[in-house]
Amino acid sequence: MQEKDITVNRKARHEYHIVQSYEAGIVLVGTEVKSLRQHKVNLTDSYAVIESGEVWIVNSHINVYDHGNINNHDPLRKRKLLLNASEIRKINSKVQSKGFTLIPLKLYFKNGKVKVELGLAEGKKLYDKRESIKEKDLKRDKDRNFKQFNK
Repeated sequence: MQEKDITVNRKARHEYHIVQSYEAGIVLVGTEVKSLRQHKVNLTDSYAVIESGEVWIVNSHINVYDHGNINNHDPLRKRKLLLNASEIRKINSKVQSKGFTLIPLKLYFKNGKVKVELGLAEGKKLYDKRESIKEKDLKRDKDRNFKQFNK
């Protein structure tokens, strides 16, 4: 099982607490896959919604393929995600009852297929964001001091 990352949504881990993650397939057209191979995708403001028992990813921007023709894809179209019906029911119950949201965390190739890692997330408050920045700074300083001490 080879995994090759296409893109990672770094903003998602800063803005949200990720409670659980799911792996989903995604329905794409040929020029979208070619653009993904060139890493021309942006997941920053994207999210997933459940409509009539199907999961859709919204606002994911996959650039138009450079060498495409008039049959190129729409960069901001809704894309269907492929999950089991039982997983969709579980996710839907959590999203509706507890105020969670579905956020794409990363896109990657797995055995030649494009996969999406979805995160069941709840939003962080401003003080949570400050706390996580503070922890990251402390860890960086600690690692830096440890590295200098061991020289």
